[in-house]
Amino acid sequence: MKKEELVKKLQDIEWDDFEVKEAALEIPKNAWETVSAFSNTAGGWLIFGVSKKGKDYEIKGVKAPEKTEQDFTTVLRGQKFNQKIIPVCKKYTFGSKIILSFYIPLAQKKPVYFDNPKNSFIRSGSGDQRLTESEVDSLYRDSSFGTKDKELTNLTISDLNKESINRYRTYLKNIKPEHQYNTLSDEEFLTKIQALEN
Repeated sequence: MKKEELVKKLQDIEWDDFEVKEAALEIPKNAWETVSAFSNTAGGWLIFGVSKKGKDYEIKGVKAPEKTEQDFTTVLRGQKFNQKIIPVCKKYTFGSKIILSFYIPLAQKKPVYFDNPKNSFIRSGSGDQRLTESEVDSLYRDSSFGTKDKELTNLTISDLNKESINRYRTYLKNIKPEHQYNTLSDEEFLTKIQALEN
């Protein structure tokens, strides 16, 4: 099936970003990279029980869904990551096949990594990319200023510089013309990148 068909089957998921993993018998090791990337970028859905070949998706199912869900969420709340991650969990049944989906939220404190800071990732397009040491340092710096930003609670979109917003949106359109955020209004866009709160 195509991406649109899979999205239609999972209608209650907001598809800003997602990654599928076959995960039929066990949690794939590269799932941790995706968890880190979603946490450090803009959040996203991680789907177990679906395989992707090119642009085609196939529902394969997870063989032991309860165990897989428990194992996955236990790791996210355990010692593997540098902070606890609390996903939104959903289960879908297609005939005799079950798929699991987990929404990984954007972290308030970044970077989020597993095992050590070298395992910090961000989302770029539809893939996960390892951060450089300087990018990790930058996330630490940004996080330390994040709490100060939250002290300014009465700001609205009218308080932001329109020209700066336009320049940033033009930059995004030039480097990623296919990005789904390019079709959003300024207010929706700024909310998605967390420059504005809902």
